[in-house]
Amino acid sequence: MKGISKWRLGAVGMVLCLGISGGLGAEEKKEAPKPYAVGVTTFTNKYVFRGYESSKDSLVIQPALTLGYLGVEVGLWGNLDLKDRYTGSDKANWNETDLTLSYTNEWGPVKVSGGGVYYALDGAEDSLELFVRASGNVLLSPTISVYREILNYPGWYINLGVSHSFPLTQTLTLDLAASVGYQISDTDKIVKYDGALNPTTERYRALHDGLISVGLTIPLGKIFALKPMVGYSLALSTDAKNRIKGTSLSNAENFFLAGVSLTANF
Repeated sequence: MKGISKWRLGAVGMVLCLGISGGLGAEEKKEAPKPYAVGVTTFTNKYVFRGYESSKDSLVIQPALTLGYLGVEVGLWGNLDLKDRYTGSDKANWNETDLTLSYTNEWGPVKVSGGGVYYALDGAEDSLELFVRASGNVLLSPTISVYREILNYPGWYINLGVSHSFPLTQTLTLDLAASVGYQISDTDKIVKYDGALNPTTERYRALHDGLISVGLTIPLGKIFALKPMVGYSLALSTDAKNRIKGTSLSNAENFFLAGVSLTANF
């Protein structure tokens, strides 16, 4: 599954302008909201979702398209693994498609989003999550996201993140981000693993994963941008280490990520 973390929710804004006409009074004007589209294609060395490894030793291509208007967004995201070991095909395979529907509104410096994500998975049962997210337009842009799975893997995932972009030139930015996640399982399908990496009968609940990333945003004209990125995903507790390592393809719990995204805004 993507994650959104995979990172793909936004909002439509309105700009309010006050003007003085002929010295007789103030006239308020509103810029008409416009529909928009954002396309992103990411090329990366590994697909890791909430700390879990979903690919190994292969190039992964992840195209995405988001359409938005008046705070409503519809997003489509996919995962193409050029040598899919996760499902066992060991060849190029489109193994995931995610559909997101959300609504975003702003109250002062706080932006709140809510919606749902349907994960169509190859080699596993599909998943459906409802989520709510709140972020602040303040220093480090703190963001808290709460996800509730309601279809085949009932449970909770809570993520707290911060991010900041530093201008390097008039157009080039250095983008830093970090997040931590906590996972709670309400199903016997997602259980703890012991020190020998064997599954137990106890449902999983733990401080789960952390993600640190460093990237650049390089504008290519008015529409396109190139975004190289490196990141590191790590288990944050002993229970997380055992479960992530016990379910991984590489017998590891921490993963180095590197990739580049091409973004188009319309």
